[in-house]
Amino acid sequence: MGSHRRTAPSSGSERSTALALGLLSAAATALGAVPATAVPQEDTRAEVDRLYREAEKATEAYNAADERADALRREIADAQDAIARKQQRVNTMRETLGSLAGSQYRSGGLDPALALLLSEDPEDYLRKASVLDRLGVHQAAELRKLRGTLRSLSQDRAEAGKRLGALERSRKAAATHKRTVEHKLAEARRLLGSLPAGERAAWDRASRSGRTDVLGPGGAPASGRAAAAVAAARSALGKPYVWGANGPSGFDCSGLTQWAYAQAGVALPRTSQAQRYAGRQVPLSEARPGDLVLYRSDASHVGMYMGNGQVIHAPYPGAPVRYDPVGMMPVSSVTRV
Repeated sequence: MGSHRRTAPSSGSERSTALALGLLSAAATALGAVPATAVPQEDTRAEVDRLYREAEKATEAYNAADERADALRREIADAQDAIARKQQRVNTMRETLGSLAGSQYRSGGLDPALALLLSEDPEDYLRKASVLDRLGVHQAAELRKLRGTLRSLSQDRAEAGKRLGALERSRKAAATHKRTVEHKLAEARRLLGSLPAGERAAWDRASRSGRTDVLGPGGAPASGRAAAAVAAARSALGKPYVWGANGPSGFDCSGLTQWAYAQAGVALPRTSQAQRYAGRQVPLSEARPGDLVLYRSDASHVGMYMGNGQVIHAPYPGAPVRYDPVGMMPVSSVTRV
């Protein structure tokens, strides 16, 4: 007769070990369903987003400093022209005063009374004395003009010196922002390059997503110049993003909108922050083609509304000028130029 062995009851320690092993096995199965690199890759995409946002802010700061430098260069050129003209007037006045002084010296060697007594023609002497007296009055007037012009010339030179100092500060600020942009863009490119092709494509799709149901159809452009700007923006589709550029071969975000409106004969400021106030602000729900759509609370990005819930904008390095949903990122305001 065969015998049956009965398994001995497990101890409490053995049951605990079995439970722990079961939990570890379940956890391993769950982890196996998610790629081990998912979290790091998600962090990488978030870091790329952050770097591009900060680079865009630095780009707009660079644009502002560069625009200020351009304005200062024009002011300095105008001031230098004015200084040159005033210096020429000073030289002319000095020559005139020198001629007057020479005439007085040549005619004023004798005491007037004695010269009158010795004159063979007193009438002629009196005529000459009258002329000399008028010359003296004229000389005094010329001296006053000279002193006033010299004061004005000194003030102009001091103001030009201040502008030169401001220009140097603006140049340094632009150089600092340029280095910041270059550093952040290089780091963003490095991080994007570290992602698999599928992850890079997913990041790009995410950057182009957004709501389009926040608007009506949009209708026609608000004006003829808006229509011309819309046509210009469409002609730029496919052009590369180039930071600090405002066309026609490449653009950053505010450079594109500035260039598009320039084709319509409208001068917009260089930066997105300044473009925000280049017209009348309207609700997003009432946006029409040609309106400027400003993004983020600091208005560090701008696109042009094209209707049907779409904008044209210059997104970031490596992405050409393109259509994207108007709700691709938080909208801070809409400006009708």
